[in-house]
Amino acid sequence: AGPPRRDFISVTLGPEEAVGVGGYNNGKAWRRRSCWRKWKQLSRLQRSVILFLFAFLAVCGVISYTSMGEAWKSITNKLLDDQRTEQEIPRLKLADPAVLPAPQKADANHGDYPELSLQKPPKPAHVRRGPSNLQIKAPWRDTRLKTQHDTMRAVEELVEADKVDKTEKSIISWRGAVIEPDQSTEPPSSKITEPEKPSSMEAEDQKEPVPINERQLAVIDAFRHAWKGYKDFAWGHDELKPLSKSYSEWFGLGLTLIDALDTLWILGLKEEFEEARKWVANDLVFDKNVDVNLFESTIRILGGLLSTYHLSGDSLFLEKAKDIGNRLMPAFKTPSKIPYSDVNIGRGTAHPPRWTSDSTVAEVTSIQLEFRELSRLTGDEKFQEAVDGVMKHVHTLSGKNDGLVPMFINTNSGQFTHLGVYTLGARADSYYEYLLKQWIQGGKKENELLEDYMRAIEGVKKHLLQRSEPKKLTFVGELAHGHFSAKMDHLVCFLPGTLALGAHNGLAADHMKLAETLIETCYQMYAQVETGLSPEIVHFNLHAQKGHKDVEIKPADRHNLLRPETVESLFYMYRFTGDKKYQEWGWEILQNFNRYTRVPTGGYTSINNVQNPSNPEPRDKMESFFLGETLKYMFLLFSDDVDLINLDKYIFNTEAHPLPIWMPA
Repeated sequence: AGPPRRDFISVTLGPEEAVGVGGYNNGKAWRRRSCWRKWKQLSRLQRSVILFLFAFLAVCGVISYTSMGEAWKSITNKLLDDQRTEQEIPRLKLADPAVLPAPQKADANHGDYPELSLQKPPKPAHVRRGPSNLQIKAPWRDTRLKTQHDTMRAVEELVEADKVDKTEKSIISWRGAVIEPDQSTEPPSSKITEPEKPSSMEAEDQKEPVPINERQLAVIDAFRHAWKGYKDFAWGHDELKPLSKSYSEWFGLGLTLIDALDTLWILGLKEEFEEARKWVANDLVFDKNVDVNLFESTIRILGGLLSTYHLSGDSLFLEKAKDIGNRLMPAFKTPSKIPYSDVNIGRGTAHPPRWTSDSTVAEVTSIQLEFRELSRLTGDEKFQEAVDGVMKHVHTLSGKNDGLVPMFINTNSGQFTHLGVYTLGARADSYYEYLLKQWIQGGKKENELLEDYMRAIEGVKKHLLQRSEPKKLTFVGELAHGHFSAKMDHLVCFLPGTLALGAHNGLAADHMKLAETLIETCYQMYAQVETGLSPEIVHFNLHAQKGHKDVEIKPADRHNLLRPETVESLFYMYRFTGDKKYQEWGWEILQNFNRYTRVPTGGYTSINNVQNPSNPEPRDKMESFFLGETLKYMFLLFSDDVDLINLDKYIFNTEAHPLPIWMPA
């Protein structure tokens, strides 16, 4: 056997290791060389994947940092705003954000010129009148408080500069109406992400409140009586049935309560307002499978919520307004962009009525004030773009008759239908009202709206005005295929107030003269009736007949729904002229409402027969607009305070919800 086998390991040491210098090497240079070798050993695919992951993580980090920074900034700003609000704004104080400053006083002969005329109070304007718990805030948008002296001085300078500018640039059109060339209303800025908090004013700038008068107290008593019936028998439901002590539902959204919110505020009914607010906060839910009418939901619910937000400064109402506004938008998804009449606010679908693909012209052109204001508050342009598109489209349509429009428009073709029939009553009325009011709301810059309004008033004068016998009352009839009808809806009694509002804002002086003659006619629609209450529709006698009055009433038309239009126009006429007869006429109407429509257990009821004082035949229904409009306008009519919803700062929607006139940019 051979020698034993030896196993061994051979280790070769480098020079440094051999002499025991350095030992374990973890130096940076060595690590870099080692990492580089590892990196080079990876395949190209592996290296690409790693680089992509690093890049992705870097981008995510940047985005997260930015969003977190904005969130923390928003939270910080909100906390600061809340602290400032608690310190500066006592609860239930009237806020007045984003409105035009009061215009400079006009000369004594201002009626001869198409310039702004101030509201004419019958008593000195420096005295603050109205409910003692209502205080109207200064119309300043920035958070810095300024004194009234500085504000008025700045306004005077702007007015003087504007007069000089108008002399050089303005053109005169439409019987004295001033139309500025090269002006347009800009869409709301997308930079606005949340509404500004209404700013308070310093105590020394507040006008001293004074007690309300006896007639206003009578309105408050009527409102409380109506509210008692609603609260006892219909709370949270759409409408009260006061005789049967029950309720009726239309949309199931508490229409009467929402319609009455700003009336509660204006009348100074704090306790009732807080009860209603609690219901809105806890029980008003729009996520329900129900069809609602676009027009009625907009003017009553959206308009009511926006108005209450502006008056109270409570963001709850703005959040609810945004919710319902978004849920109504599917109505505009039509081939023509003319909206459908009905929307399912739970499913997000919309459709025309089952019997037609038409919408009424009044409905699609009387939602603009509300959606435009929603865009201004939220910074979301989609609301204003949708409704402005409707107005621009209607502006270009054929089928008008000297500015008068037909009653129907097709949602598929976008064209007028049922041509040849023209009225200022149902299905067309508020189209004319909103032409003027949008122009005022937007700062009098949208010339197409003014042009359409002025043309329409000329069309009314040419085609629809007649005089009755024997008292020669001027009234607005209807035109059907060239045939004149002496029929006038009570709804048409909005027109005197609208004409007066236009004249107050610088339009032709003869508009005010026409308003004065028409409001006399609307009053006679009450005064010539046995109960002193107007029917829904009257026919005027064009030829003198022995034993006949000017007003004739057909059996199908003799009901009264507690409508507001005449009282609305009385309010405008008194506010602009100071003539006490308008208050007297309104007082007569209120007394007759109390005499023939008041239900002892609570509430008021519409009636079937205004010609039978002994049995007016109550219908057992109190419309929401009785609280939202009729009693509100009554209260304002009996006030001598021009600052109680100042008409140079607010514009009323067609449901009597005041929205601010926009501050020029």
